[in-house]
Amino acid sequence: MSAAIPPADESLYAPLQAAAWRLGHLGQSLDGFIGTAGGRADAINGPENLDHLHRLRALADAVVVGAGTVVADDPRLTVRRVAGDNPVRVVVDPRGALLPDHRVFQDGAAPTLQASLEPGPAPGRAERLVVARRDGALALDDLFAQLAARGLRRIFVEGGGQTVSRCLAAGLLDRLQLCLAPLLLGGGRRGLAVPEAASMAEALRAPCRTYAMGADVLFDFDLSV
Repeated sequence: MSAAIPPADESLYAPLQAAAWRLGHLGQSLDGFIGTAGGRADAINGPENLDHLHRLRALADAVVVGAGTVVADDPRLTVRRVAGDNPVRVVVDPRGALLPDHRVFQDGAAPTLQASLEPGPAPGRAERLVVARRDGALALDDLFAQLAARGLRRIFVEGGGQTVSRCLAAGLLDRLQLCLAPLLLGGGRRGLAVPEAASMAEALRAPCRTYAMGADVLFDFDLSV
């Protein structure tokens, strides 16, 4: 079942009808935090952006999150707020250290991959996917190549801040979406982090459109040009 797209939002979702794409999304405060230091981040944006997240999942072949997001939020990463099928769930867990009691490993709602640096047993109902090491870290380009080999070419990187930032720095994203909530946290879990530009001329710039999502504002960057 395909995801239902509201007619008013066709320009936002039209690029995602392609056979292959990689999109990173973060919801964060105006001062750049995705959540409080010790709290969950799932309420930082309003219901309109939650609908949007579920629609992105329904459009994707696979949804990718880091181990920190699983620990902090215990997400299900399934489609529940819109029409559509659940994507394959991919958890980037380089050390293979996550426990099997997280919902994503237990509910059996969709195939689930644990991307790690070493072989070993996967938690719960997941499958261990061994990914190459590069510069001491899990090579995200190798992960995406392995997903593509499985026919998973529409990749939604849902979080957290470190995982999306690494994908952006490595040039692995076609689109980047930041949904800014009208609040200030003053500290906590950092959202997007990019290398510091030496001058304004060296700042990362890309074509961008904005969309109102209730009280939030979504910035949709096209990184493919």
